[in-house]
Amino acid sequence: MRSLLLVVAVLAVASAFGLWWRGRQGRVRTVADADVLVRADLGADLGERATFVQLSSQVCTACRSTARVLGGLAAQRPGVAHVELDVADHLPLVRRFDVMRTPTTLVLDARGAVVARLSGAVDPRQAGAALEQAAPSACTDGALAR
Repeated sequence: MRSLLLVVAVLAVASAFGLWWRGRQGRVRTVADADVLVRADLGADLGERATFVQLSSQVCTACRSTARVLGGLAAQRPGVAHVELDVADHLPLVRRFDVMRTPTTLVLDARGAVVARLSGAVDPRQAGAALEQAAPSACTDGALAR
């Protein structure tokens, strides 16, 4: 009987953890202290309206799907750029932004100020919500909010 109760308890804890983890995937968090990134930090130009800076690793499956989502969004929206950086090659940025997992996406406004942060896999709706925080004018047709 004790073994059965132990198995049930472990399953309950694992399920609760799984639901908590899933709820955190791609969630947009507003950044209060606007740290600014420039071309020298990224090795690429900023978008005129907004920039997605995706910090990825080579062995990350979620990084590939996030890159497709963010790249597609940047291609559809004038003035929006997507820059993907490998964490192994950009350790100063990893430390500066306390990146603990990949993908981590920083959303920059036109000045390069970090206005939002996403951790984990991102879907188009979540990316659109983050873009709205950075550049409301880049979301003129409402397609991103769906």
